[in-house]
Amino acid sequence: MLTFAEEILLLNLDDKKGSFLSTVPEQALRTALAGALLMELAVMNRIDTDLDALLVVAPDPTGDPLLDEVLHHIHTGEADQPAAFWLSEIAWKIDDLRDRIVQGLVEKGVLKIEDRKVLWVFPQRRYPLLDDREVKEVRARLRDLLLGDDIPEYRDAVLVGLVHSCGMVDILFSDQELPQIMPRLTRLAQLDLIGREVDRAIREIMMAMTAHNIRGVGFY
Repeated sequence: MLTFAEEILLLNLDDKKGSFLSTVPEQALRTALAGALLMELAVMNRIDTDLDALLVVAPDPTGDPLLDEVLHHIHTGEADQPAAFWLSEIAWKIDDLRDRIVQGLVEKGVLKIEDRKVLWVFPQRRYPLLDDREVKEVRARLRDLLLGDDIPEYRDAVLVGLVHSCGMVDILFSDQELPQIMPRLTRLAQLDLIGREVDRAIREIMMAMTAHNIRGVGFY
């Protein structure tokens, strides 16, 4: 089974070009991946959260090196900190976050890493899929969930929240479909407390980036 973080990266991969889409800013993507890791630990009953603090309830190793590092970071870090604090800590203090999640997909045989040079000079890294079943499955699962009215499984509801937070909905749905799925998407995205914190944190990032861009525009 793929982790939430791995599924988010797959959804953000242009499987024809073997490169990640640039529609999601790096800061927002890192925050979403941090949230995905926290949600994975919550599903595994290693952490819990309330309105005030995120707590480790079971420090036992998960068997996944990256998840275990995140769990250790929380367990040995500052006590009684809210989920928003740990989103920032994980997003910016875990080294090579995206590369390590990519490596997990490589080890599971989903994609591979290719390094080559463009015009024999400029380095370029590509991530061609070895097996597109995983990415097709997750796309189909989310489309079926949001276009239908079935009660979602918890994992699917969590993934919907992450996709919503990242602004990746238009990767999965056409402009004509968006009005149909938005009410259900919005409801599902609010089911998880960590998910709401991810959404709030990413919105603050996007607002800060917009404000910075506006300040950078000169008027003559």
